[in-house]
Amino acid sequence: MTRPQTARRKRANGVESRQRILDATVEIAGERGYEGTSIAAVSAKCGLPASSIYWHFQDKDDLIAAVIERSFESWLAAVELPGEETGTPLERVTAMAANVANSLVDAPDFLRLGLMLALERRPTEPRGRTVFLEVREIAGRRIAEVTRGLFPGLNEEDVRTLTAYAVAGADGLFVHREVNGDAVDLVGMFELHARLVFDAATRMAASSGPYCG
Repeated sequence: MTRPQTARRKRANGVESRQRILDATVEIAGERGYEGTSIAAVSAKCGLPASSIYWHFQDKDDLIAAVIERSFESWLAAVELPGEETGTPLERVTAMAANVANSLVDAPDFLRLGLMLALERRPTEPRGRTVFLEVREIAGRRIAEVTRGLFPGLNEEDVRTLTAYAVAGADGLFVHREVNGDAVDLVGMFELHARLVFDAATRMAASSGPYCG
C-alpha cells in the first residue's frame, strides 16, 4: 500500500505545484505584461525553485500559454445557452451573457493576457498568442452555433457579422472595465450588449424570413 499512496501524494503535490506556478504567473503578468514576466519572478512569487517550474513548463511562453488555457476552460463553460425552461430566447441569451461576464470577473486572465499578446507583434510569435487566437476561434464558433439555433433563417454572412460584433463588443466592455476599475458593472453591460445583439439578429432575421426562435 505504501507505494500507491506515495505515488498519489506525488501526483497531488505536482498538481498543487503547477497551480501555484500558474497563480503566480497570473499575478506577475497582470502587473508587468508579457515582457515583464520571467521565470525568476514567478519563482520568487510562488516560492518554488526555477527547476520546479521548468519541470512543468518548457519556458516562459509555455507558461503563459498554460495560464490562458486554464482560464479559457472556465470562460468557455459559461458560453452555454441555458435550456428553454429558463425563459424566452432573449432571457436565455441575457443569462448567458451574464454568465460570461461573471466568468471574466472571476477569471479574467484569458482575456487580459490574450489581448496583450494579440495586440503586440513580434518577429517570433509567442505560443501564448497562438493559443489565444485558437481559443477565441472556438468561442466564436460556439456563439455562431447559438445564433444559428435561435435564428435558423439567418444566412451565414449575417451569422458571421453578428458573431464578430458580439465578440468585439465583449472585448470592448472588458477593456473598459480594465481601464475604469471595478466600479464598472460588467454583468449589466454584458446583459445590455446581449439585448442589443439579439435585437439586431431579430431585425436581420425578419428581413430574410420568419423568426423561428
